[in-house]
Amino acid sequence: MKEYLKVANDPILWLICLPVVAMVGVQAIIFSKRAFVAAKSAELTKQECKDAFRIGAVAAIGPAVAVFVVMLGMMAVVGGPMTWLRLSVIGSAPTELAASTMGAKAMGVEFGGEGYGVLEYANSVWAMTLNGIGWLVFAGLFTHKLEGMRNKFAKGDSKLIGEISGAAMLGAMAYLLGGHLIAGGGRLVSALAAGIAMILLGMLSQKFPKLVEYNLGIAMVVGMVAGVIYV
Repeated sequence: MKEYLKVANDPILWLICLPVVAMVGVQAIIFSKRAFVAAKSAELTKQECKDAFRIGAVAAIGPAVAVFVVMLGMMAVVGGPMTWLRLSVIGSAPTELAASTMGAKAMGVEFGGEGYGVLEYANSVWAMTLNGIGWLVFAGLFTHKLEGMRNKFAKGDSKLIGEISGAAMLGAMAYLLGGHLIAGGGRLVSALAAGIAMILLGMLSQKFPKLVEYNLGIAMVVGMVAGVIYV
């Protein structure tokens, strides 16, 4: 085992990371409880809330599997504690790997390669942390203002608000998907397979409505399997 991994997997580091991960769990519980309370003002029944939670849990299977696979490789380089911490807070394995790689390159070495020691590892950790701080600061300072901006643009038109929200979501998804389509290879195959699966599942859901809540999770798994087979 490389020398720096003794530090990266030290029990003390596990203890240091534990409070932050525990805080994420506490936040999840608080948000869940507040969502049920807020559901009353939206005239949602308790059963509808439970259905929404179940749909969200199923839809999260695909992203969770993808993160888990990358997590295994990330643990081999930056150790278990920091991988656990970063993916609990951010949840984007590719982003964390990119940041840690940049931290290593800033020190003139390859991420996890020859010459990658304790100092280089520390720089990777700093790069991941500073990269995540920007998101948290923006969310903390501006999230509460976004709703007002959206209403101002729509001028109180609820239909237009829905269209603006839908357009924003389509734009975000197109941006995330576009890189995979341009990259070609396994990434292109995965994207196309998942897209085709989603279309077919949508058609099938017309006959079996209960399938709707599983469509996204199934399509993601199909895409990942197709990409692995292609490679």
